[in-house]
Amino acid sequence: MSPSIFVPDKNLNFMPLKMGRGFWISISVALLIFALSLFIWFGCRIEVESGRMAVLIHKTGQDLIGGQIIAERPEQKGIQLDVLAEGRYFRNPYHWEWKICPIMDIPAGNLGVKIRLYGKNLPPNEIIAQEGTRGIVAEVLSPGKYRVNPYAYEVQIFDALTIKPGFVGVVTSLVGKDIQNSEISEEKRNEFLVSEGMKGVLPEVLDAGTYYLNPYRYNVVELSLQSHRFEMSGADAITFLTQDGFAVHAEGTLEYSLKRDQAALLAHRVGNLEDVRTKVILPRARGFSRIEGSKYPAVNFIIGETRQQFEDHLKTHLKETCEPWGVNILSVLIRNIIPPNEIAEVIRDREVAVQNSLKFGQQIVEAKSRAELVKQEMLAIQNREKVQAETLKMAATIRADKEMSVKLLEAQRELQVAKIENESAQFQVEAIMSEAMANQKVIQMENQAKAEVIGKEVKAFGGGASWANYYFYQKFAPRIQSILTGDGSDNLGGLLKQFLPSEKKEIAK
Repeated sequence: MSPSIFVPDKNLNFMPLKMGRGFWISISVALLIFALSLFIWFGCRIEVESGRMAVLIHKTGQDLIGGQIIAERPEQKGIQLDVLAEGRYFRNPYHWEWKICPIMDIPAGNLGVKIRLYGKNLPPNEIIAQEGTRGIVAEVLSPGKYRVNPYAYEVQIFDALTIKPGFVGVVTSLVGKDIQNSEISEEKRNEFLVSEGMKGVLPEVLDAGTYYLNPYRYNVVELSLQSHRFEMSGADAITFLTQDGFAVHAEGTLEYSLKRDQAALLAHRVGNLEDVRTKVILPRARGFSRIEGSKYPAVNFIIGETRQQFEDHLKTHLKETCEPWGVNILSVLIRNIIPPNEIAEVIRDREVAVQNSLKFGQQIVEAKSRAELVKQEMLAIQNREKVQAETLKMAATIRADKEMSVKLLEAQRELQVAKIENESAQFQVEAIMSEAMANQKVIQMENQAKAEVIGKEVKAFGGGASWANYYFYQKFAPRIQSILTGDGSDNLGGLLKQFLPSEKKEIAK
């Protein structure tokens, strides 16, 4: 019977539908592909997120050789050395297994030392693993992120080495050839410092900074190069016998520093700063003091210049004897010398008397100096006042001369102005006189011209009377509008008869 499926018709009635063999093959292939895709996606997929890694474990292949824990070849079973970084990978779960692990994060200021967990065993007397051997790896991991297989390496975190300013690091190599090795020459066996590749203290020191050194290979000790003060007091005070057999105690302060180029040798031969003080400086100071102190009596260390000479000689001796060891003596100060009680009081009283005498002498000198100072101050005041008076006098003289010069200039200027005004007045008088004379001449000439004209007119009229009548008629006649009068002698018309011509007069009669 052929398989069939039911499909709905247009009336929603399910009708059987006959399917062929090819259809079912296609359906089977599609289902197989779908199942295979699900298997690959969910069964074979390796998702390595950020900050993590995947360690692969091969489940099939050749067995590991006895003692192996890491597969050295891909065809071997077991944990693979190489890890998978962040990303997406696909592996057949039949052949592979994987573990998701966080990556190694070395914080700032730290370093990581890898310890290889696979490989051959180390040779005797070796602590650093070579290629193919298990143990401590020489190279360290500086701060950062690393994909370190946790099944192949163990990582130990250490603090980075920090050398502070003013310090150096003395390096001791913990690995390398031993100094007693037969291959080392006899000359190098007797040296304090070793060369590179040998065990021991290296000659080169580390300056201030941060270093990432493997603590299994190197040991570093900080040594200060700054100046240090050594108080020679108490148990460290210097005691010596004087020439006369008295015990004198000297207390002081000594300042010193270490040389950089000899720091490694000094640290290896002597030790730390405390050892430098107790083994190098103090024994030499005591030995010199006992020899030098025995040359003088006790009184010389209380008064006089012996104390200062002792201090200077001690500093010179320490500089010469400590410098070959790498110690710089910067200063030596003997601040207190304690003499024996038997002579201390007598010497002290005498010294007090001497000091009092010096003090009184100094007071006299100071009094004289003050008197001289007062004298000089009074002279200075007197000179200052004298200079001020002379200055005022000079200023007054200059001011008077200046005022006199100003007034003289004003008087000269007024004199010049008066002279100019006088000359101007003379010029004006002359001008007025000239103008008056000119006017006089003009009037004379006008009068002369008028007289000449009148004379000519009188001559023309034949006499003065005729000209007078004419002049009278000329001035008087134009002003007469009308006259109503008789020509009698007692009337107004009678006045004109005399001016009539003679012919007219006869007619009138």
